[in-house]
Amino acid sequence: MRKALILSLLALALALGPGCATITKLGAQAAAATGVISAQQAESIVKTGSAVAKAAEKITPRQEHYLGRAVAATVLGQYKVYDNREATRYINVLGQSLALRSEKPFTFSGYHFAIMDTDEINAFAAPGGFILVSRGLLKCCPNEDALAAVLAHEIGHIQHAHGLSAIKKGRLTTVFTTAAAEAGKSLGSGAVAQLTAALEGSVSDITKTMVSSGYARKFETEADRTAVEILKKTGYNPNGLKQMLTDLHKRTENAKKVAGFAKTHPDAMVRLKDIEPLLRDFGPVTVPSARAARFKKAMAGI
Repeated sequence: MRKALILSLLALALALGPGCATITKLGAQAAAATGVISAQQAESIVKTGSAVAKAAEKITPRQEHYLGRAVAATVLGQYKVYDNREATRYINVLGQSLALRSEKPFTFSGYHFAIMDTDEINAFAAPGGFILVSRGLLKCCPNEDALAAVLAHEIGHIQHAHGLSAIKKGRLTTVFTTAAAEAGKSLGSGAVAQLTAALEGSVSDITKTMVSSGYARKFETEADRTAVEILKKTGYNPNGLKQMLTDLHKRTENAKKVAGFAKTHPDAMVRLKDIEPLLRDFGPVTVPSARAARFKKAMAGI
């Protein structure tokens, strides 16, 4: 019983993250010294703790770029890129302009915006500045202010590194689950290899989780609040975001069309309630004629 308890506590310590690596090492050494576990088991625990610390290391901009590119490639394996040069150029010019007014105006390889060739209503923000928007979502945008709100929201996810946060949590969760299952058993080299493999192999699994279940409500609210700030700085009416959320809420009655959006985003009215105090100082969206013309031209045929 005492051995199982110590192994369980050490597993918990290593699952809590790199800050517990020292505790894990000292605990393992102490347990070995008292004969509760063997020296080999103590060494295995320390190695596992090091693996967890490695997983939680700060991801560099270069690593973020390649990770985001892999995420984008995974998504585009399911949704083809929409072949429309005019529309693609338009959302990139608009998106770059918005990104420059964010708190993360630059990434390792810059921001990249692409259109997914699907009527499904959805958008994805992968680490490193890769933003994918569906034709279905573009069709929901009544004007450029609304489209700017969509892109600013996705830029908000990039700014706050929501994708990276999800990945780190997923890696540590995987490790904790495996470690907890091994608690009370002999943590030999096989268990360590299993834990290490879980760390290295979780990236692809978390990528799938990001695009199938979406971000948590608190992340969506943070991205919405950031979008409001970006829109204000670039001269767009933040009520363009209100327009989009209101429209998307109405469209949720058609489950087939919004299956992607409903699956990966909290209820639109819940999101609107979270940010409505930020929108009270702004009137209805009025679109200058030149802005309306370029929007209509770029979206023609979408």
